[in-house]
Amino acid sequence: MLMFRDRDSKHMRKIKFATDQIYHIYNRGVEKRNIFSDESDYLRFIHNLYEFNDTRPALPSNVKFSSRRPGTNVKSGAIKQCLETGTLNITPRQQLVSIFAFCLMPNHFHLLIQPKQKQGVEKFMLKLGAGYATFFNKKYQRVGSLFQGRFKATLVEKDAHFLHIPNYIHCNPLKLIMPNWKTEEIKDTAQAISFLENYRWSSFADYIGRKNFPSITQRELFLSSYGEKQSYQNQFIEWLSYV
Repeated sequence: MLMFRDRDSKHMRKIKFATDQIYHIYNRGVEKRNIFSDESDYLRFIHNLYEFNDTRPALPSNVKFSSRRPGTNVKSGAIKQCLETGTLNITPRQQLVSIFAFCLMPNHFHLLIQPKQKQGVEKFMLKLGAGYATFFNKKYQRVGSLFQGRFKATLVEKDAHFLHIPNYIHCNPLKLIMPNWKTEEIKDTAQAISFLENYRWSSFADYIGRKNFPSITQRELFLSSYGEKQSYQNQFIEWLSYV
């Protein structure tokens, strides 16, 4: 299994994120509640992954959002068009973090990131969490915290399992169709792969060369280690069969 160096959530505020390290970031809804209720919620969060990954305030893009006065009536089709085609790069950004992989589940999310500057992780996660919570609470007419405390972080050790970290993150959606996949043998690998290929709310499709949300992730570090893009899918199938 993957090797992480766990960071106790009680000591999260003492962590000093290093720019030469990679971290698995995750959080869930308060009381394990769903934080994504429909397609537009997922799209909003994914768009925020792009828009808030900048040292400057959110800039105008193909779909303008504001963290202070978030609109709730933006058409999903407009958001999908700019995210899917990768046409968000209108103005050069000064990225806070590199996002290597992501996966959104109904009540939680996973990110694989590396800070690009001092306080990069903290600033990015503050903008991401506050911006999405403001949008969500206004849309669903609720008040209070949306997330279960501060985000959790795990340092990814660069050991023999390092290249399989994206696999672990991309496999999370299997819980939706195979709840016990981690403890029981996956009897139908083809079904599992097909489901993950068509699960839109992760970076898996982009890793296997199927354009999904290409603007969000920086995949070169891991893909260059695998070789051609198609080889990521091959090694993923081997890894899944082994697991």
